[in-house]
Amino acid sequence: MAHKISKIIGKCPVCDENMHITELKCSHCQTTIRGKFEQDKFSRLSSDQLKFVEVFIRSRGNIKEVEREMGISYPTVRNKLDEVIAALGYRVEDSPDDEKAEKRKEILDSLEQGEIDSGKAVELLKNI
Repeated sequence: MAHKISKIIGKCPVCDENMHITELKCSHCQTTIRGKFEQDKFSRLSSDQLKFVEVFIRSRGNIKEVEREMGISYPTVRNKLDEVIAALGYRVEDSPDDEKAEKRKEILDSLEQGEIDSGKAVELLKNI
């Protein structure tokens, strides 16, 4: 009977801290090595975050392409990217230009979806 091999989880399901690998075993000769081994940073990502990273890399970082392929808006792409950056252990910093671009994109998305008219969009864009 074959044993099912599970995916390594990077975060503890109880306290959300990083997990450590304590045993490695060769499936061919059964050699076992015990110790405390660090996982790579990408092991910390959830399956949704890994899928986002795959799409982001495949589209060469083109946010428009990520939006199209995943069916999400610019602000959602930015939020997902920030989540991945934080999960990898890096600090996420907002720049004023990023915030303005995000607000512009939100206004244009609202206009495109018919939530606001062109007059309202122009007024909102002028106030950014």
